[in-house]
Amino acid sequence: MSEIIPIPDNAVSIEEHAQNSVAQTLANAAFFNIVRPKLFSGSLNQSQVDGINALVLAGVEHGLTLQQHAYVLATALHETAYTMQPIREYGRGQNYAYGRWQTNSHGVKYCYKNGSRDVVYTENECPHLFYGRGFVQLTWYDNYRRAGDKLGVDLLNNPDLALQTNISAKIIVLGMKEGWFTGKKLSDYINDHRDDYVNARRIVNGMDKAEQIARYARVFEMALNLI
Repeated sequence: MSEIIPIPDNAVSIEEHAQNSVAQTLANAAFFNIVRPKLFSGSLNQSQVDGINALVLAGVEHGLTLQQHAYVLATALHETAYTMQPIREYGRGQNYAYGRWQTNSHGVKYCYKNGSRDVVYTENECPHLFYGRGFVQLTWYDNYRRAGDKLGVDLLNNPDLALQTNISAKIIVLGMKEGWFTGKKLSDYINDHRDDYVNARRIVNGMDKAEQIARYARVFEMALNLI
């Protein structure tokens, strides 16, 4: 299995040296030699390599720093159960309000648009449930609408577009950079003054698995720094 793919001609910098260094991940076996044993039990398949490359390219395109790249990769590792591919939430959210239909007294099926549960949509208005999909588990109707509006993609009528690699990579990168998910963004925790990989978990999901994901981020940072 080859882990080397060509670098696009237009893969250029954040602060030029730093971003070019990250871009070189796409053609540098040293990166994979670090993450393979430390994060993937010694073995990487091509789909995992392809997912890493897609995330790095999206991060380069949208100007992430090396440390921000590391944290996005760590988040994707956790959110995709190590597959590094966009996935559906296990159980399709059936245990959560966003993953099941409610029925009112008139027999109309409805679901909530967001976590506050103060606004609903009916099955007749939109036949889809907005359980977690992607590199980051995007949930709730309102979050799909926001992401779709940002990317110019109709995620409300076709939420499975969030499973396409290029779209999903943009969702996790821009969502974490701009604070789509919780209002917290990468630069709040990872900037010129600090790299707080533990509290950066607040960007996506409170403090769930924060220490574990921080450990992943340190490995990815180590590997990126080898370039």
